[in-house]
Amino acid sequence: MGQPGLNRRQLLAGLGGLTVAGSLGFATLGTGADALASGADTRVRYWNLFSGGDGANMIAMLDAFRKEHPGIDVKDSTLQWGNPFYTKLAMAAAGNRAPELGVMHMGRVAGFSPGRLLDPWDEGLLAKYGVRKADYNPALWNRGVIDGKLYALPLDIHVQLCFYRKDVLKKAGLLGDDGRMVPVTSTDEWFDVLKKAKQVQKKGLQTIGLWTNDQNFQWWFFVAFYTQLGGQWFNDDNTEVLFDVDKATQVLEFFRKHVTDGYVIPGAPTGEQFINGAPFTWEGNWSVPVFSGAKLDYGATPLPPVFGKQATHAESHAFVLPHQSGRGGATNEAAHELAAYVATHALQWAAGGHIPAYTPTLSTAAYKKLTPQNEYASAMDHQATEPKVWFAGSTGVLAQDLGPVVVSSTMGSAKPAAVAQTMKSHLTKLLASKNPMDGKTAAQGGAVA
Repeated sequence: MGQPGLNRRQLLAGLGGLTVAGSLGFATLGTGADALASGADTRVRYWNLFSGGDGANMIAMLDAFRKEHPGIDVKDSTLQWGNPFYTKLAMAAAGNRAPELGVMHMGRVAGFSPGRLLDPWDEGLLAKYGVRKADYNPALWNRGVIDGKLYALPLDIHVQLCFYRKDVLKKAGLLGDDGRMVPVTSTDEWFDVLKKAKQVQKKGLQTIGLWTNDQNFQWWFFVAFYTQLGGQWFNDDNTEVLFDVDKATQVLEFFRKHVTDGYVIPGAPTGEQFINGAPFTWEGNWSVPVFSGAKLDYGATPLPPVFGKQATHAESHAFVLPHQSGRGGATNEAAHELAAYVATHALQWAAGGHIPAYTPTLSTAAYKKLTPQNEYASAMDHQATEPKVWFAGSTGVLAQDLGPVVVSSTMGSAKPAAVAQTMKSHLTKLLASKNPMDGKTAAQGGAVA
């Protein structure tokens, strides 16, 4: 791309500006990573960040691939989720020690120096193994496209959802004939629903869990409802802040009202309260295995369109090709084949609550039988995502910077209108800052404060 690459010193300086250089407590990468399995012809090293139920599902998918492809030795390594993972991946790519395949959150791709720390996908190779652009939601696919090249192949979207207890809502007359929560299309309707649910719920429980003091959840919820209002962040070429403080204030006042009207117990364990009988909780779809495991009578729908437009916060796990100076040949093709296999065999992945990105999966009889997954699959068509800028994405600078500001409004330590102005100021400062991993940042400066 005509610009210098990143050396190790520059990379560490840049990562320091992202507040992650000190987070080097990586998970063990496993043993025998450089040895081919007996009888295998090609090795693919694959780094991911999946633990718990997601980790178990990914391992099951990899084992199925190994069984069907004995000539490919997959060496999978699970690293610590969040900034430690991204630090390790960036340093490996800059030092020419990168694995053949990796996973990233889609929102982080724009800031990960595509072309320097990431290599583009060969769409012809992907098509050879059954993955084509036509099989994906266009908006989701295009999030992985930078300068006309595909740098991130979507595996899923994971969304924020409104979980509800059917047993409680039935008592309150809030279930429709289809057994699902009654539709809500305005803030007045939403608070009327909460009022009716509170009248029949167990004493001592909150009506809804909102993660009021968690900066990540509060930021994700803000993105969703600000998008419902049609709020913008920046202009098309990301040179001007278009953040609408009036719309932001509406969203912040909406959050605060849940607390002031007594529907939330700040700091209460949201999942535990829901399991114990709280009518609602807003959580990520990764809570599906937890609530299903507890054998609850529950449903899950995209966040209610209280501002008139469907939009629920969505992020995406995506496969990436960490930069290798000699990428190509059999190992590169095997990386394409492995990613394509997992993407097109994602029914197992859906068991963890994620919505598979490969849309043919959504029309299968097996997927349609999954509950409550089949209730919120429509979220694929109205994703509320962070702006496509280097400082966005899961555990990125944007969430770290603005999340606590949203919390201050929801918890009542600052006024919504003042917080909205503060958010715009932060966005202005971030937009004027340089990406510390763009290959241009000096070793001793240029990072975000």
